[in-house]
Amino acid sequence: MKNAKLLKSVLAGTGLLFALTAATQAVAQGKTLYIGMNGGPMEKTFAEFVFPDFEKETGAKVVVVPGTSSDILAKAVAQKDKPQMHVIFLDDGVMYRAINMGLCQPLQKSAAFDELYPVARLKGNMASGVTMGMTGLAYNKKMFDEKGWKAPTSWADLADPKYKGKVVFQSLPSSTFGLHAFLMFNRVQGGTDANVEPGFSAWSKMVGPNVIEYIASSAKISEMVQTNEAGLFPLTPTQVALLKAKGIAIDYAQPKEGSVVLMVAQCVTANNSEPELAQKLAAYLMTAAAQEKFLRGGSYIPSNPKAKADNAANEAEVAQIKTYMNTAVVVDWDAINEKRPEWNTRWNKQIER
Repeated sequence: MKNAKLLKSVLAGTGLLFALTAATQAVAQGKTLYIGMNGGPMEKTFAEFVFPDFEKETGAKVVVVPGTSSDILAKAVAQKDKPQMHVIFLDDGVMYRAINMGLCQPLQKSAAFDELYPVARLKGNMASGVTMGMTGLAYNKKMFDEKGWKAPTSWADLADPKYKGKVVFQSLPSSTFGLHAFLMFNRVQGGTDANVEPGFSAWSKMVGPNVIEYIASSAKISEMVQTNEAGLFPLTPTQVALLKAKGIAIDYAQPKEGSVVLMVAQCVTANNSEPELAQKLAAYLMTAAAQEKFLRGGSYIPSNPKAKADNAANEAEVAQIKTYMNTAVVVDWDAINEKRPEWNTRWNKQIER
């Protein structure tokens, strides 16, 4: 009799769950959520592997508004009074700007939110990291082997005279990689994220002579490694893994001072037309289940450490990232964003003149 009552209770609860799910689907049916995010591989991966389950569960449709972080931020600013995007993906530094401009609303707490790496919970829970990465040092394995050089171990190695004419560096105004590396070199010189005078004062005489070229983005690095021009440069372990998979002789080195955390973060836009559904999408994208899909579909590293890989290569990369996270540095984006225009101007006049 007790078992019969228990079964009846379970069935009743299951029926209620189905009813609630059906009700949620009915409310969301026919609605469209617009998410601003990087186009290309990221858009393809999320559209193919991640969004379909959310759409199936809710009955809503997710449409990507593609663009760089700068593009998406500009759109969000222009639409501030009447947002057309419900969720936006931005590089973490740009996300801090968006939060300070009042473009985001607080994320609703969830079990998945609590599972994220602590550094992936941004500024009073206004945003969360979705994909994790970090900027460290990478090097031309072929060149290093030929010259008998050991792998670099410190950001200070950018100034080692033996690398004269072998350092490739991303321009500060256009690259987060370059900014991260400059800030870490600045720290080695005694500076802080709010005081970059030591870095600027030392750069021209210590690192400058080693730089063969300042580049706008990292796209040129693979070519310069293959022609044996580039020896040492800032890069992420994920980018290194992608280039190695193409047969390029490159390797990653975690500096002893730590790499710099680099995330793609998400926020739900303030005053958007579908706040409840947008929060539901943001919560879904933090779950291990959703993040396993973009890890497997596009090798994007999860911000939820409970996400599991389905192949040995991804599993090894995720395990390595977890190790790097133990010494990874989080920079002060509020201080940086306040001064960055000034730094960019100074960089152009003093460093890349």
